[in-house]
Amino acid sequence: MNETLDSAVPMVPVLIVEDDEADAYLAKAAFADNDMAVDLRHVLDGIEALEYLRRQGAHREAPRPRLILLDLNMPRMDGRVFLAEVKADPALRDIPVVIFSTSDAPEDKVQTRELGAADYIVKPMYMEELNAAIARLSRFWAGEGEEARR
Repeated sequence: MNETLDSAVPMVPVLIVEDDEADAYLAKAAFADNDMAVDLRHVLDGIEALEYLRRQGAHREAPRPRLILLDLNMPRMDGRVFLAEVKADPALRDIPVVIFSTSDAPEDKVQTRELGAADYIVKPMYMEELNAAIARLSRFWAGEGEEARR
């Protein structure tokens, strides 16, 4: 999963923060289906994600992600608390965080935008929809800016 067909294309580090192994696997499959040159890393909750970002413990050699794909409802530290921590940390706040949740609740979308999320994707039910959603994420490292997020 951490390989690309064209070795001249630089790998983009992406961190998936997701407690559901099946959802993480499907997201990884969608990145592969879109032939995106990404170095995917997966952690299970917000606490481990902060350790990863701060290069603590087992994550001392972790690459800085160019994008964080974040589930909201996780044990130990949920996505809202994690997002607030990241956006309050001057060393981390510039990393785009995209919410990837089963929740379609308007209040979750508003709250996470207010906390600094770059985008909000409701987990699709079908693989074709998931592939399209993951394809949209490339704009966060392709330099397309705020216009592409609309």
